[in-house]
Amino acid sequence: MSNNPCAKKRFTTPFRLHMMLLKMDEMSTAIIVCPMSDSDLEEVLAIETDSFPHPWSTTHFHDELASPYSFPLVALDQNGSIVGYICPMLLLDEGHILDVAVHRDFRGHGIGKLLVTRVLSDCREKGAAFVSLEVRPSNVEALTLYKSLGFTETGRRKRYYENGEDAILMEYIYIDREGRGDAV
Repeated sequence: MSNNPCAKKRFTTPFRLHMMLLKMDEMSTAIIVCPMSDSDLEEVLAIETDSFPHPWSTTHFHDELASPYSFPLVALDQNGSIVGYICPMLLLDEGHILDVAVHRDFRGHGIGKLLVTRVLSDCREKGAAFVSLEVRPSNVEALTLYKSLGFTETGRRKRYYENGEDAILMEYIYIDREGRGDAV
């Protein structure tokens, strides 16, 4: 069998494996990441509302679009539909991911990873020493993604979320050529 990590999973037939791999290849090459605009908000809000128990409001997204420190991005499929978004900000040398979500029909296809790695690249290019975020302990998929990208757990915010759930604080620290972090 091939070196493809998907090949290690059990599939009912070789045909099903073949079709899954084709779909993943199509999806990863067909996604475009670009800046979010006001005209994207209807689709973004639909994903936000479906993804979170207490979603951001239209005003919140407008504030992010207007902020000189924020650079919200959307992921578009081959039809131009929004399949995910991310709202990062950069203040001085500190990047922060405020919000990220992927449309439920497109989860598990690498779109979240694509968005986060794009933000890590953009923040680094703009001089960030690190990027931080908060994530629910119950969001196992997100925790797994962030850890796979090199984020480390740095602490907790007790009862951070509206339901009393803690937030896990995570950071991605950029490393220089000598293996030292750029952050103080």
